[in-house]
Amino acid sequence: MDKDRAEGIGHQVKGAVKEGVGKVTGDTRTQAEGAGEKAAGKVQNTVGGAKDAARDALKE
Repeated sequence: MDKDRAEGIGHQVKGAVKEGVGKVTGDTRTQAEGAGEKAAGKVQNTVGGAKDAARDALKE
């Protein structure tokens, strides 16, 4: 697993928690920051997945 995938998953989880806290507390800024971090984590995870696929293709 590429380190970008691991970091991306971490950002997704952190963002989801932050977004949930924002919803519960009614803090729209925290909610938006969480949604943004979650989206960035998804992108980073996708990049890591592409790197893994490229690496696997080169091995074959």
